[in-house]
Amino acid sequence: MPILRGDEACEVWLSDAVLQDSQSETIVYRHDDNTLFGAIELDELTQVATSSLTPPLQQAAALAYQQIFKLLDELNFPHIHRFWNYMADINKVSHGLERYQQFNLGRQSAFVASGRQIIGQLPAACALGTAQGPLKIAFIAGRMPAIAVENPRQINAFDYPEQYGPSSPTFSRASLLSLDQGEILLISGTASVVGHESLHVGDVQAQTRESLSNLEAVVSEANQALGQPKFDLVNAFYRIYIRHPADLSLVRKEMERVLGSSVHAIYLQAEVCRQDLLVEIEATLFSRTSVTAEGNPIHASAGR
Repeated sequence: MPILRGDEACEVWLSDAVLQDSQSETIVYRHDDNTLFGAIELDELTQVATSSLTPPLQQAAALAYQQIFKLLDELNFPHIHRFWNYMADINKVSHGLERYQQFNLGRQSAFVASGRQIIGQLPAACALGTAQGPLKIAFIAGRMPAIAVENPRQINAFDYPEQYGPSSPTFSRASLLSLDQGEILLISGTASVVGHESLHVGDVQAQTRESLSNLEAVVSEANQALGQPKFDLVNAFYRIYIRHPADLSLVRKEMERVLGSSVHAIYLQAEVCRQDLLVEIEATLFSRTSVTAEGNPIHASAGR
C-alpha cells in the first residue's frame, strides 16, 4: 500500500525468548513459546479451482484460513488474537457479489469447517483493499486466550443484518491480551459506523472524528475489563487507511486536533470495506509494563 505519511516503514514485534521460524504450505511463520506470527499469500486466479462456480476470492479466503487453522492446531497455538486481511478491488462487484462479501463467505466457511465459533470470542481483524496483487493475510496467535472486546456504540460485526452480505464479518472490535510483560490491546480496523450504519457520508473529517469516538469507546471497555485505566488513545500506535490521498491533510488535522501533534501514526492509501467509508483506523495499545526495546523480532511487516 502506498505510504502517504509516516517514517515507520516496518513494524517490529520483539520477544526475549528463543524463536523458531519455518514454512507450512504457503504460510511463513515465527514463534516463541507463547506467541506466533504468520503470513500467507494466495493468488486467487492460480491457486484455487477456477472451474468452480464459487468466486475465486471466496475460494482463496477459505483455503487460506483453512491452512492457517491447520497450522495452529498442529503447533498448539489455539487462540487467534488478530488478523490483517488485504485483497485487490475490495469494493468491486463480480459473480453478482461485492468482493468483500465474497471474502466474508470464504472466511466464515473456514471458521465453521474448523469447528471454530463464529460469534462471541472472535479475533480482532481488518480488511482493506489494494490496487492489485494476491490475497494477503497476516495473523497473531497464542497459547493463552484473549478477551474479545466489543463497542457499545456499534452492533457486533458478527450480528450485522443481511443488507451487508450473505455472511457476517467474523471478527471482534478488539482483542485484549495479558502477557508476562503486561497487557496489549489490538483494536480492529475502525470506521465511522454507529449501530451498523455508516455515518457522515462524503465528509472525511467527520468520519475521522466518529472513528476516534469508536476507538475511545473500545478503549473504555477494555479498561473496564481490567478494572483500571491502563490504556489511552494518546499513547496508541495507529495505522490509518485513507481511500483518497487528497484527504490526507484533513485526516491528519483531525487526528492531531484530538490526540496532539506527536501522535504515533502511519498513513496508507487503501480502499475501505464499504464504498461510503473514506477512512479506517486501527490501533495497538500497550500498558506501561509491556513496552520493551530489546529482544528478538517475532515479526516485521513492511508498510502494512
